Amino acid sequence: MPKQKRRSTSRGKSSSKSKSVPRKASAVSKNAPIATSPLVEARNSKIHGRGVYAIAPIKKGTRVLEYLGDRITHAEADRRYTKKRENDGHTFLFIASHRTVIDAAVRGNDARFINHSCNPNCETAIIEVAGRNRVFIDAIRNIKPGEELGYDYQLTWDSTDEPEEIALYACRCGAKRCRGTMLDREPLDKQQEKKKKKKAKTTRR
Repeated sequence: MPKQKRRSTSRGKSSSKSKSVPRKASAVSKNAPIATSPLVEARNSKIHGRGVYAIAPIKKGTRVLEYLGDRITHAEADRRYTKKRENDGHTFLFIASHRTVIDAAVRGNDARFINHSCNPNCETAIIEVAGRNRVFIDAIRNIKPGEELGYDYQLTWDSTDEPEEIALYACRCGAKRCRGTMLDREPLDKQQEKKKKKKAKTTRR
């Protein structure tokens, strides 16, 4: 069975060209988890299942929620979801680092219900706090009450994935320039190949 798709360390509109680099704790005012927010609520979405909506004006730059859940290894994520139905494209897994995945299906909060959008009003920021990477949801523009929150999932995938599996992650965000998928623009194996080539060139110099 293919590996379960995971939300990558995205940076909203910057997409795959600007993967989030963990920042230090100076960007976080408090170490306590941001589990809830008086600015948003979860309810049924026209895009998919549950969604998160603004119930008050949200200013650009506001840290809205933290993506919370069980912190597990990539191997454990694979083991945990080996019995998942192959026709189920739903995922709550978020890559926090090369060692850690957050499984919001276990002890997760409303952040797990924020839907993918190809024209997002939010982005995810990975910040190192007390030696651990945490994932936060930040507004990248002003958001009006009643507006649904969304960020670019950039789900990881491989060029060897079957077309039937890729089709499970079709996007229905409704954006004018919707790219038609929640998957990252470039497969993970190709990204890793480019990194190896770049590293090899640097070494030869």
